[in-house]
Amino acid sequence: MKLVSDNVRNGRPLPAEFALGVLDQDGKVVLSSNRNPHLAWTDVPAGTESLVLLCIDGDAPVDAANANRADVPVAAVEARGDFFHWSLVDLPPSRRELPAGALANGVTPHGKPGPEVMLDDLALRQGLNDYTGWFAHDPAMAGDYHGYDGPCPPWNDERVHHYIFRLYALDVPRLDLPARFTCADVLNAIHGHIIDEAQLIATYTLNPALAPKAAKGKPKTA
Repeated sequence: MKLVSDNVRNGRPLPAEFALGVLDQDGKVVLSSNRNPHLAWTDVPAGTESLVLLCIDGDAPVDAANANRADVPVAAVEARGDFFHWSLVDLPPSRRELPAGALANGVTPHGKPGPEVMLDDLALRQGLNDYTGWFAHDPAMAGDYHGYDGPCPPWNDERVHHYIFRLYALDVPRLDLPARFTCADVLNAIHGHIIDEAQLIATYTLNPALAPKAAKGKPKTA
């Protein structure tokens, strides 16, 4: 199975329109377009009953106490863990493409609704992403964040983050998940049901000292 994209280039910076946060022309972090990228897949194996799509940042600091602080950096050597940005389940094997912006287009304070979502005539489910916990103590943003919300790594992080877009082919048509599920729940549910998988990895940073010009962009306008 192969995963391809018009927007995600393996090993290259993710374009800022697919991030939640972006550097403006003055090097300040502002909200971005937060669109899901285009993804398409080929060579789905025989016997596939459904597909699952995940997006995971494997470079999130385990201790976020120093995140976005001007007086101290998040050192590159600090311990890292996963930050889940997206879990989309119940994709039928006949579906072979997800258009850019089809399931996320803009930042939604308090989070997009879910888990049920319609894509054309398909009824799909999206889990909670980890912005649910990240924004939990921010009255202006707190809520349940379903579906895709893109990168917004700490601007003082000395490590460039890597974002894994991973597609799984499963031997079951529908995963057994709780009504309010997370990406971790999905990973547990697919255990023993994976026929094949494919992935693309993009990079992203908001550290002005690390951000390549290709990762910068204009702030979102109303």
